[in-house]
Amino acid sequence: MIEAINLSKQFERTVKQGRKSHKEEFLAVDQISLKAEPGEIVGILGPNGAGKTTLLRMLGMLMTPTSGQVRLMDREGNFIDDITQKKGLIGYLSGNTKLYPRFSIREYLLFLGDLYGYPKKEGIARTEEMIRVLAMEKFADNRIEKLSTGQVQRASIARCLMADPQIYILDEPTLGLDILSADAIIRFMEEQKEKGKTVLYSTHYLEEAQILCNRIYMIFQGRIVAEGTPLTIMEKTGTGSLRQAFHSIFEGVSQQGEGQGE
Repeated sequence: MIEAINLSKQFERTVKQGRKSHKEEFLAVDQISLKAEPGEIVGILGPNGAGKTTLLRMLGMLMTPTSGQVRLMDREGNFIDDITQKKGLIGYLSGNTKLYPRFSIREYLLFLGDLYGYPKKEGIARTEEMIRVLAMEKFADNRIEKLSTGQVQRASIARCLMADPQIYILDEPTLGLDILSADAIIRFMEEQKEKGKTVLYSTHYLEEAQILCNRIYMIFQGRIVAEGTPLTIMEKTGTGSLRQAFHSIFEGVSQQGEGQGE
């Protein structure tokens, strides 16, 4: 289980006014609380600039919040305090994840097996399992620098899988991928859910989220503006799809913001 309690993140930005500019602080994430349980896929949805990536980076222990906290629970139901232990429970994936380009996928996964302390035979077996699970047999021995975007994304997921984390945090994992690569990643998320793992992910593909997600949090200007199952969100907005609900919710909050600024 992973839980955010009143998470906020403040940044400084430059604002231009004519020929002059000045610095001002703004909240990219503003007092967000949420929870994702074992065996759940939880979607984080919102327009560009809503604060999704900042939120996920804080949940993944890659960014320190300005205020609030992230709580993680292990398989035995104990809350984890140690930051290193927390990081060990999480597999984080984003489009900016970097892999060693001159390694083949197989070499890279074997290297990770050594890094994670697997005995040699277990590391080899785990590597072969990852290659099979993500259907990478045809390109597992190609250098990473020679792979397509979709193949690199599958290799990145294999990197997350090697450590066998309890929680997956995936920032737009299917963005820009071909159908076969996207389907492989969707199957991966469904399989992890069936294994009792927790999956938190952001996406712009609303049809994908409608099918995959047990629950959804919609974020606008750093705040949660809607939450619930895809069905309850559609019922509340009187719409027939998550895409229509998304437009209804964000058109509404945008108009409220304009009205408050008048």
